[in-house]
Amino acid sequence: MTGLDRRPAAATDATLPRGPLAGFAAGSLGMGVWVTVPGLLLLYFLTDVLAVGPWLAGLALLLPKIADVLLHPWVGHRADVEQTRRGDRRRLLLLGCALPVAFAALFAVPGGLTGAPAAAWVAVFFIAGNLLFAAYQVPYLATPADLRIGYHERTRLMAFRMVVLTLGILVSGLLAPLLTGGDAATRGGYQRMGVILAVGMLVAMLVGVAGIARLRGSAPSTATAGHSGWRALRVALRDAQFRWLVAAYLAMSTTTHLVLAGVPYYAEYELRAPGLTTVLVAAFVAPALLVTPLWLVVARRVGKQRALLGAQGAFAVGSLVLAVGRPAGLPVLIAAVAVLGVAFAGMQLLPFSMLPDVIRAANSDAGGTGAGTYTGVWTATEATGAALGPYAYALCLTVGGFVASTAGESPVQPDAALAAVRYGFGLLPAVAMLAALLLQRRYTLDATARTTT
Repeated sequence: MTGLDRRPAAATDATLPRGPLAGFAAGSLGMGVWVTVPGLLLLYFLTDVLAVGPWLAGLALLLPKIADVLLHPWVGHRADVEQTRRGDRRRLLLLGCALPVAFAALFAVPGGLTGAPAAAWVAVFFIAGNLLFAAYQVPYLATPADLRIGYHERTRLMAFRMVVLTLGILVSGLLAPLLTGGDAATRGGYQRMGVILAVGMLVAMLVGVAGIARLRGSAPSTATAGHSGWRALRVALRDAQFRWLVAAYLAMSTTTHLVLAGVPYYAEYELRAPGLTTVLVAAFVAPALLVTPLWLVVARRVGKQRALLGAQGAFAVGSLVLAVGRPAGLPVLIAAVAVLGVAFAGMQLLPFSMLPDVIRAANSDAGGTGAGTYTGVWTATEATGAALGPYAYALCLTVGGFVASTAGESPVQPDAALAAVRYGFGLLPAVAMLAALLLQRRYTLDATARTTT
């Protein structure tokens, strides 16, 4: 177990005012669009609009994320350098505000491109977007560890962030399919959707930058210079508590992004109603707006670790119901998706509030390892899961012999492909989430962090 923060309790007990909290959380509204829309629509956009085979489409989404494994820790290091030299991470945050440009370009594939060239276009702008996302996300998520606040206040801060992130996921998840044209989606529709959502992203991200500045004024930074470069990265990777938390989160991120990528396919090929995509997205995301405060209460009573294990178990059970498919009945399936949504809320709030606990404990023993380095590894893990999830689902479709098509075509899918749609959406997530639960049980810092930091 890593050591504990031994600073006086009074130094970590600042209570953050609601105004700056809301401003900080607003940044997640824009980030929620990037987290949601590519994961929800990009695989389907490639296979059913741009006629890219599922194996190549999955590869086009996976390869850019591989670059993130190196880019995110490097961005984390740069964030720590900025913190040491300038006292904040503002320049990186402002650079990340160029993300909406890459988002719009991602769906603006020239009309003559299909197949492999179209996949290449998407991959290039996906790489650019991921780098800009890292430039914003890494310093943004380092904020809770930077501030002079305690165990429960870090959870409260991330609860504000989670509610607004959920709102961004819900709004973009509902609007994006509608803006593309719904059942009659076209290239032009996808391009229009990209531009409209990009404008909203930019506004929200700029508000988030201002909110972070106000939070730093309310609870001055506790960040120290500490280690830098590869030494800091080695310190982070040698932290046993961090490794178990990251490993569990990789499994969680992979699972949730797999489910998100499978929603349009499950709605069209299993439920035989493409319009249900928005219903399923709403059932998955909307509960988080209501239950995030409840997860905050549960975490205060039983600790973040136990609450997270409960969320993981609920997600696995709900996934098994979805594997049954149409025979279970539409109301039961929607209820199962809602269970996944309740669990998803906990799996977003709790790990992100446990990360600064780990950083605070590590800084006590490791001589001050920058929050940016830890956060860079964390976001690289999240990005990897965001790639592995759709890729795993694409592999399921490939094994089932799924037939790709362009917009307006309706090829007959073989029975094996239809089975792959169903089991990839239900059975595979249950297995992956069980792995996350087993990994999470190895994390043991929470009991002592709860009473000490």
